[in-house]
Amino acid sequence: MSTFFGTFDIWQVLSSFIFLFAIVDPLGNIPVTLNMERKGVKISPWQVSLATIIILITFLFAGEWVLKLFGVKIEYFAIAGGFVIFLMALEMVLDITIFKNEGLEGTGSIVPLAFPMYAGPGAFTAVLSITAEYDIINLVVSIALNTVVLFGVLSGTQWLTKYLGQTSLYILRKFFGIIVLAIACKLMFANLAMVFAG
Repeated sequence: MSTFFGTFDIWQVLSSFIFLFAIVDPLGNIPVTLNMERKGVKISPWQVSLATIIILITFLFAGEWVLKLFGVKIEYFAIAGGFVIFLMALEMVLDITIFKNEGLEGTGSIVPLAFPMYAGPGAFTAVLSITAEYDIINLVVSIALNTVVLFGVLSGTQWLTKYLGQTSLYILRKFFGIIVLAIACKLMFANLAMVFAG
């Protein structure tokens, strides 16, 4: 099905969904959510999800315009973005801290959960980087599906922690970390080839 925003492709949707799911990482961030709730912060799953999808969709459509404003081609951004995502994947796989978010306070639903945890620099970079390889319509569907999953995870945080356990969540984080690592390498090398090809 072809539209103004490209051709709908279920494989592109699935591929970008898995990639963005690994970056947004709702399962890996469950301990953060639980810790905030223990501190008395009231978290609204629908507010977090709504804010997340609005931020990501806005950046999806406005991000390329911002790049043009600064005279940066999407291929160069994809290379830089792939490098940033590569570092994020290393954090997931090696349990190290490269990026720090310090001194961020807020209501809980919007800051710091929706931004910058779920719809932060990493997600921005991922969304804009893969526009070089995926049609817009497939990315919109992928973002929407990720938001649905995010809502489900936030709504069932206590249940997931109880029945999956910390070990299972830890293994899932490692698994998705390796996937993100591979996709980051693909992003960098594919776009490097495009740049060298002229």
